[in-house]
Amino acid sequence: MDQKISTLSSTELERPDLYINRELSWIEFNRRVFQEAQDSRHPLLERVKFISIFETNLDEFIMIRLAGLKDQVVSRTAPRSPDGRTAEQQLIAVRQRLAPLVQEVRQYWRNELLPLLAGQHIHILDYEQLNDEQRSTMRDYFENEVFPVLTPLAVDAVHHPFPHISNRSLNLAVVISDPAHGEELFARVKVPPPPLLPRLVPVTVAAEDPQVVAFVWLEQLIAAHLGMLFPGFEVWESYPFRVLRDADIELQEDDASDLLEYIEQEVKERRFGAVVDLAVNPSMPPRIRSLLLDGLEIGSRDLSVIDGPLGLGDVMELHSLERPELKDTPFTPRVPGFLRKKGEHHPRTAELFEAIKDHDLLLHHPYDSFSTVVDFIRAAANDPHVLAIKQTLYRVGVNAPVVNALLEAVENNKQVAVLVELKARFDEENNIEWTKKLERAGVHVVYGLKGLKTHAKVAMVVRKEERGLRRYVHLGTGNYNATTARIYEDLCLLTCQPEICSDVTTLFNSLTGHSRQSMYRKLLVAPLGLRRGITERIEREIRLHEQYGNGRLIFKTNALTDPAMIRLLYQASQAGVQIDLIIRGMCCLRPGIEGVSENIHVRSIVGRFLEHSRIYYFGNNDQEEIYLGSADLMQRNLNNRVEVVFPVDSPAFRKALKEHVLDPVLHDTVNAQRLQPDGTYVPILPTPDEEPFDSQDWFITHPLIEEEDEDEIQETTTISAIPSRA
Repeated sequence: MDQKISTLSSTELERPDLYINRELSWIEFNRRVFQEAQDSRHPLLERVKFISIFETNLDEFIMIRLAGLKDQVVSRTAPRSPDGRTAEQQLIAVRQRLAPLVQEVRQYWRNELLPLLAGQHIHILDYEQLNDEQRSTMRDYFENEVFPVLTPLAVDAVHHPFPHISNRSLNLAVVISDPAHGEELFARVKVPPPPLLPRLVPVTVAAEDPQVVAFVWLEQLIAAHLGMLFPGFEVWESYPFRVLRDADIELQEDDASDLLEYIEQEVKERRFGAVVDLAVNPSMPPRIRSLLLDGLEIGSRDLSVIDGPLGLGDVMELHSLERPELKDTPFTPRVPGFLRKKGEHHPRTAELFEAIKDHDLLLHHPYDSFSTVVDFIRAAANDPHVLAIKQTLYRVGVNAPVVNALLEAVENNKQVAVLVELKARFDEENNIEWTKKLERAGVHVVYGLKGLKTHAKVAMVVRKEERGLRRYVHLGTGNYNATTARIYEDLCLLTCQPEICSDVTTLFNSLTGHSRQSMYRKLLVAPLGLRRGITERIEREIRLHEQYGNGRLIFKTNALTDPAMIRLLYQASQAGVQIDLIIRGMCCLRPGIEGVSENIHVRSIVGRFLEHSRIYYFGNNDQEEIYLGSADLMQRNLNNRVEVVFPVDSPAFRKALKEHVLDPVLHDTVNAQRLQPDGTYVPILPTPDEEPFDSQDWFITHPLIEEEDEDEIQETTTISAIPSRA
């Protein structure tokens, strides 16, 4: 691609060659996840974990994005992507890009990680490698634990139609023969999925060292004992195969009289979605492949031939081994100093509210403990002065201490209103269960606005104090999930600033009642005000740069795919504004094109922790503004979700975010990779005279707010003594 492009007009900035394809950009993101598995700096079991993450990421991509492309091909009405490709062209390009990458992962697993695991006395064996004693033990295990749960299904043209193959299921295609007639018959055996049975079955090893462990693949164990499933028949051959189906729920909310019941039914129907991908090993002969393709009613383009284990995401089971020396060194998240001063232990009642009343609290997870957020809700649940709690819940997980605190609040006669987003993809089942539990307890539960997902992370506590009601608010970039908060990098603000609290009150009223509120005093709220707010600030940066020459933008998000935002950033670059984009995942903007984006630098960080915070920094002629929030620069976030992006008003907090978050990330020479104009990434390495700098390691040992800065924070963020009205 020719990078010598003169300055382009707004219309010319829509040229397809200025955009990276979204789907291909995602594949490059998952390639970076795989590269973490290849990085010898990571302990061995962490590298195995990244292989699992790569595979589970890929499953979701195929079930959602690839399925969506197939639907577009069928509909023949889909518009071209911003890079000018039809759905058919994208589908072909994705398949071509994925196939060698998937095979590269298997080769790396087989040739690099398996020997390294064996060197640490962790052996992943093929069944043929087991000795007689081990095979005898495995036979006992099969008879007692596996055989009772297997259901062989015969397939023939007369009595046994081709069975339904459920989504993400691993199966064996079994060829048997009737000795009396010599007729070849076909059957399918589903491999029981975790957690019903482990995919990696422990094998007894003759060693005194407890660290010496061995495993065999469950499908191989089943294949070795198929004779028990088909007595009187000869088992000729068996081959594993795996099916992925379209898992994107098509919501028709106008037709749903009960959204909870509707979503629950749609989740059940997900396993019956159209087949998107059939994965087999090279050893499967053409006649069996054809039988499966015909039975699943798909074509050969939907066939993936993979030389290695299918469903490699299950290797995450190895991460549960008690081998701390093969995992990341654990660390203890910090409790900020100004909270520790409130009491010997974590504040759980009035002390936490007093701390927030003293000044806002800004936390950087997982380096700052998420327990402070849990304590905030738990304190509200138990404080006799608290009257009400309102909260949004998007992904809270299976064990959810925040939800348990809300249930406790109801028991303590608090008014509790919760917006549970039932449409949070792949968390629908968890959210349905929590919704039912909350409703049974008497919580006021709402499901959000029709046609929009509520992705905002907001909680509000209403407390009666001496001078009236005061509201306390938590605003975050991440979910109220205590489990993922240990590995997701996020930021949050705890405040009782009257203007922000008033905005949050208005937001909840719009979510739970009838409101057409579109203007907020402090918050930028999608879908009505967020795009406008970011656009106005970028345009302001362009004007200020033309006047003063010091334009500066730093955006840290998970993804940048919105064409209008990309064009606006191109315009800012053309005006001379210096732009740093820290985009973990998909980025459709091409940096470094002369006359268009030579002033834009894009980097991605994966690393030990999932970079999840969204930070929007505007230089504003040295009157810098910083916003944090839940929204990425994607069309779905800006147009089709309820998102909240909130300002950081404290100069001390802005300084901390710039110097202790953004600057370290921009100087990372260990985890960071730079996006090239052609859509590929290259590592950002230290110069010969520099020491490697790992921003994530630095965050572990350097607090967001240094204790010596707390006095300045006290002075600049103290809340007015006049309470706001709820």
